[in-house]
Amino acid sequence: MTTVRQRRVGKGTEAAEDQPSEETSVKPDGKILPDPAGGKLWNILSITVGGIVAISLGLLTSVYVATLHENDLWFSNIKEVEREISFRTECGLYYSYYKQMIQATSIQQGIVNCKQYLEPVYFYIYTLFGLQAVYVIALYVTSWLLSGTWLSGLLAACWYITNRVDTTRVEFTIPLRENWALPFFAVQIAAITYLLRAHLQPAQERLTLMAVFIATFLFSLTWQFNQFMMLIQALALFILDSLDMIPTAKVTWLYIIQISGLLLVCVLQFFNSMILGSLLISFNVSVLIARTIQKNLKKGGLLNRLGKLILHVLLVLCLTLLINKFIKKILNLESDEHIFKFLKAKFGFGATRDFDANLYLCEEAFGLLPLNTFSRLSSTLLFYVYGFVLFLLTVAAVIVAFRNLSGSNQVHLKDKMEEYTVTLKPEAAYSLVHTVLFGCLALSTMRMKYLWTSHMCVFASFGLCSAEVWKLILKCLHLYTSQRTQVIKYSIPIITLLYISFKFWPGIMDELSELREFYDPDTVELMNWIKSNTPNTAVFAGSMQLLAGVKLCTGRTLTNHPHYEDKNLRERTKQIYQIYAKRSPGEVHGILRSFGTDYVILEDSICFERRHSRGCRLRDLLDVANGHIMDGLGDNEPDLKPSLYPRFCEEIKKNLPSYTMHFTRVFQNKTFHVYKLAKHK
Repeated sequence: MTTVRQRRVGKGTEAAEDQPSEETSVKPDGKILPDPAGGKLWNILSITVGGIVAISLGLLTSVYVATLHENDLWFSNIKEVEREISFRTECGLYYSYYKQMIQATSIQQGIVNCKQYLEPVYFYIYTLFGLQAVYVIALYVTSWLLSGTWLSGLLAACWYITNRVDTTRVEFTIPLRENWALPFFAVQIAAITYLLRAHLQPAQERLTLMAVFIATFLFSLTWQFNQFMMLIQALALFILDSLDMIPTAKVTWLYIIQISGLLLVCVLQFFNSMILGSLLISFNVSVLIARTIQKNLKKGGLLNRLGKLILHVLLVLCLTLLINKFIKKILNLESDEHIFKFLKAKFGFGATRDFDANLYLCEEAFGLLPLNTFSRLSSTLLFYVYGFVLFLLTVAAVIVAFRNLSGSNQVHLKDKMEEYTVTLKPEAAYSLVHTVLFGCLALSTMRMKYLWTSHMCVFASFGLCSAEVWKLILKCLHLYTSQRTQVIKYSIPIITLLYISFKFWPGIMDELSELREFYDPDTVELMNWIKSNTPNTAVFAGSMQLLAGVKLCTGRTLTNHPHYEDKNLRERTKQIYQIYAKRSPGEVHGILRSFGTDYVILEDSICFERRHSRGCRLRDLLDVANGHIMDGLGDNEPDLKPSLYPRFCEEIKKNLPSYTMHFTRVFQNKTFHVYKLAKHK
């Protein structure tokens, strides 16, 4: 096959120089003749085999996670209510909308009835597991595009599977929106990787841009955090464009695609105003405006370029903040204010008593990435290889960026000097900045690690199978020959694959043979009681997590649920949660009845919580937000005062007259207590 070495043309690093391999011939004037028939046949065979391996690995991954899910819950043997309860917390909420849709008469009349072939719940979970196949294939293709060999894609997929604990959680959180979204994000990254390659034909470029748009749209449609992920992506593009490492025209198209995708989602989500107020739209618009204002941004010497660049960054930052503030002011948007309060407190810009922000701060998933993550990733050699490749490409990127800014790329170097010139392909440069920025996100917020670790597999495998990387290393050691480069390029990845196979295959087999069974009798008893003993129109209050299950299993109306991107719903949840605060029975009854509540469910696991430390228990967050001293030994802020009332969830169980006049206990087991509210005039 022909190999490609990067050559800078003009100001960018977009163009690449084709170099002859064993299958190419070169004219005396230096022009490369097309590959002979043998080379073309080899290319076709390689692409065919690589494609078959990609699809096979994707399907195997899908079957693997589906089997783990079945073995963990014995999903095929448990009752429908138990299956639904297994969709914990917000997972149950998302699945409930699917269940509601398939049970609607109008939908049934409009689609083919597939129940005789497959139960609806299996159609749902198999779709999610099928998307895992798409995910793995996209990672495989991205690595293949970066390195030029499908062996790299094979290694990336194997690393993804063997590091499953840190790359996905789909088998136990099936309906989470991220599990729908991340496969499309991976497809988008693969399409961007191809788009940034040099010498694309116009038709190829148009088709790739269409693929990027479709993947961006689907990613945006399926995950509420899409705007923050794509903002990081836009920052990566902005950095690379500013340093002349990727072509400006293609970056402009990507900015427009991001904006268009979000606006289309906004329309389809009934003009979701939170999208219009996103920082991503403000940032992308600001970059396009700043480019128009600042002419000749990429001309001049090093100091001149640096001065223009600093001014450009400041202009974009100011425009972004002004545009975002203007949009939010005009549309009166407050949907995402809790996120910024959380970020402000998380990064040490002042403590907060805001209940919503503290709810995030106290969750382990939104804390720092645990150190044991790196030991797990190192056991498969992934982290070691990743660090090695990251170091090499970072050094190369710094050299290329300095050379671009200093204008030395305009100097015509001699052949001997060109031989030692450090280059970085645009797609490799994007992958580098992408992994650095998403790595910073993962280090700061554990829940976002899945965006980093999956791309870590791609990045590490690309570096290990890249002729450019090994060529650079061998030249530094004065050991370079093309034959030696090819031998190392293939032998080390194969050795790595053999090591992974021998070390982890037995563990995977043991994991697949381990059988468990779903067991949650208290929740099953609660759901069955609700369905049998309450009217269909009854309204239930309780914790967000439990009520999602109530909606799914019983179809009853809820006062609140885990969708937390609406300010009114956040405020309502805080009010409902006063059942775990130190409030009088009359106050709690008044709050619950104001939302039309007929029944309230109290959970001992929340009332007597021990999972979090003092200060992070739900009851502590409520006490602080209400200005009350927290329970237990420990310090309190000086302005906090003792409450005039005991904790509601504890005191109501004593059946005192002041409580029984408002609440009647109608159900209880070891975990749950259900009270019916009196309807006072």
